[in-house]
Amino acid sequence: MPDIPHYDVAIIGYGPTGATAANLLGKQGLNVVVLERDPDIYGRARAISTDEEVLRIWQQVGLSNRLQDDMLPGGPVAFVDPDGRPFIEVQPTSRGAGHPPQQFIYQPAVDTTLRSGVERFPNVVVLTRHECLKVVSGPDDTEILAADLSEDSFVRLRASYVIAADGGSSATRGQLGIGYQGRTFTERWVVIDTEVRKEWEGSSRLRFHCDPQRPTVDCPTPLGHHRWEFPVRDGEDENHLVSHQAIWEILRNQGITPDHVGILRAVVYSHHVRVADRWRVGRVFLAGDAAHAMPPWIGQGMASGVRDVANLCWKLAAVLDDSLPETVLDTYQTEREPHLRETTAHAVFAGKIITERRPLLAAIRNHALRALSKVPSFPRWMVNTKWIPKAHYDNGFLSPTSHPARGWQLPQPWVLDEKGIRTPLDNVLAGRWHVLSLDARQHSAWQACDVSTLQVLPAGALPRAGTIIDSDGTLAAWLTQLSAAAVAVRPDGFIYAAADVDSSLPLPPTGLRAAPVPTR
Repeated sequence: MPDIPHYDVAIIGYGPTGATAANLLGKQGLNVVVLERDPDIYGRARAISTDEEVLRIWQQVGLSNRLQDDMLPGGPVAFVDPDGRPFIEVQPTSRGAGHPPQQFIYQPAVDTTLRSGVERFPNVVVLTRHECLKVVSGPDDTEILAADLSEDSFVRLRASYVIAADGGSSATRGQLGIGYQGRTFTERWVVIDTEVRKEWEGSSRLRFHCDPQRPTVDCPTPLGHHRWEFPVRDGEDENHLVSHQAIWEILRNQGITPDHVGILRAVVYSHHVRVADRWRVGRVFLAGDAAHAMPPWIGQGMASGVRDVANLCWKLAAVLDDSLPETVLDTYQTEREPHLRETTAHAVFAGKIITERRPLLAAIRNHALRALSKVPSFPRWMVNTKWIPKAHYDNGFLSPTSHPARGWQLPQPWVLDEKGIRTPLDNVLAGRWHVLSLDARQHSAWQACDVSTLQVLPAGALPRAGTIIDSDGTLAAWLTQLSAAAVAVRPDGFIYAAADVDSSLPLPPTGLRAAPVPTR
């Protein structure tokens, strides 16, 4: 119908996942519409931390520095006994993504910056107070019926593709008949957000109080805020627990008084472990909480949604400009779900440590982990195997030729570009396909697809066209460790294909045409 506006992509939901998608697609020059039921940013802080890989995604759209201005760098994470003595401390360390490994956030501030970023793109239309009522995916495009809540009327739209980022209770998921399997934990948790008036000892550290009587999360958040979380015990009245009287009983037990903080809000919520059966139905894709939910223990709920759209958006852009076949979209869930499930398992593991309610087992836990933490390698092992999994794809849109580097995310050191300007690597790659090579070999099959080759030169070399200078040797060391003399890097920074010094780089994917990213 010619009178119905048509967009390349429609995004349902304007939380961090939807706003990140709008920035990514807006930068690609696509025509995008965002539908959001609420009139403004949700005022209650939910997510409280993020990591270097997510900041790297936000760097792609030029917002990482602005976002970090409102963040608080994380320090050691302490698991403490009922007396407040740590029995294990872990320190997240950088994996080479070019940003701090952990940052505490105040989500309303993050939402504000992400939405202001979208305002840079005239090709993105944001419709707040518009509730999506129906999505019908056809063979050529998708029709959307929405209610304009401000005008009490209906709006019809069409889009080539739809990203449903409308939260854990996703109406879109329900309309599509997609199952949401998993479980909800029986315990309900009280979340207390406060405004800091005067700092106290330990106020800048994340602590998990592993007390069988009352497990409590004690977490700093930036811009003068602090959060506590604790479970509702059997027989306790939830309505009473969110009253100021009950809140101060809890906080005073930790030495916190009204001189230290003012209470902003308190709510009760449940932890979930759920994953949608399918993340795609025709031209509609689920992302973020609409596709999965996990407990908050390692701070990866919001981060996982941002990772989702970082994987999906460049593929949508490639399909829409005919630089890749439509089948690449089938790899979205294939790539993202294993990492999501591993992350969820790690969050559940951390939760079990924190919330053990049996005193004898808690005492054994404290003794065992306190002893193990004296082994220098143990805290590092905990971070590497039980915290946030490394970014890696075993299967998906990858070369069929196996290689140790294939599927890993390229690190992001500072390099010198061809003009000798020092800059993070991703600023040189600019979200496009590239071949990086430690030697001067040409890769004709990739050049035929308009994929540029950059030779990685050591420190001290002279900058010239077609090169980057690996100033501190990080990039060359990483490639050498994985026996890679050349790698083909996808627009999202993951290695599509790799070859050692005695092998040719595997062929590019069928149909690849590395179209340039438009500048807005």
